Amino acid sequence: MARSGEILVATLELLESKIRPGVSTAELDEIAERHIRSRGGTPTFKGYRGFPGSICASPNAMVVHGIPGPYRLKGGDIVSIDVGVTLDGWVADAARTFPVGKVSSKARNLLAATEGSLHAGVAQCLAGNRIGDVSNAIQKVAEGAGLSIVHSLVGHGVGRSMHEDPQVPNYGKPGKGPLLEEGLVLAIEPMTTAGSPGVRVGGDGWAIYSDDGSPAAHFEFTVAITGEGPRVLTPWHRAPQARAAELVAGGSASSG
Repeated sequence: MARSGEILVATLELLESKIRPGVSTAELDEIAERHIRSRGGTPTFKGYRGFPGSICASPNAMVVHGIPGPYRLKGGDIVSIDVGVTLDGWVADAARTFPVGKVSSKARNLLAATEGSLHAGVAQCLAGNRIGDVSNAIQKVAEGAGLSIVHSLVGHGVGRSMHEDPQVPNYGKPGKGPLLEEGLVLAIEPMTTAGSPGVRVGGDGWAIYSDDGSPAAHFEFTVAITGEGPRVLTPWHRAPQARAAELVAGGSASSG
């Protein structure tokens, strides 16, 4: 799964270099699919329950599951890019929300706090903890920054399939829920809005929008529970040199 994650991280880095005003989400999808396949991987999302894209590209008030298409990014937009990669039958899943040029202070707070909540959740991915410890850590950071957690969207287990048990809500009480055991791998993915928590499904049956039109963010890691602590298998937050050293060493004991 770490090898799947390596391809995924490289894909996100490539997409980051292409995100600018004027580029379409369909163009980003083509770039991602070409890169994933060139590395021997398969885009996990393509064809999943009929989804037509290799990535989910969700701008502004779209929270998740955006089908790539003709929409062209504009300066001041934010866009959430969710990527899945399958290699040798193992899945990695991760997401980032990117600013497009200069964005508002509201958007900057949304991105920083949502990413911060992800790191807080990862820090609780310890054998012997429970899902509620992860969920509560995410909730505290996000709501402490004035954001709303989208309760109807959750993280999940991941492995041979993209969606496995257990579910990982982004809100909850510490000490509650399934036990975290060594060998379990989770997709931790806070999804937030800068407004109210309500969402609606778009006309295509896939895209999910904030109900009040407020901007939304989505950050995600694939995280393994190990005897030495959480191991992030999709470490898009690390410098490339640090990631390379970690892969050679067989993984770090912390999220960094």
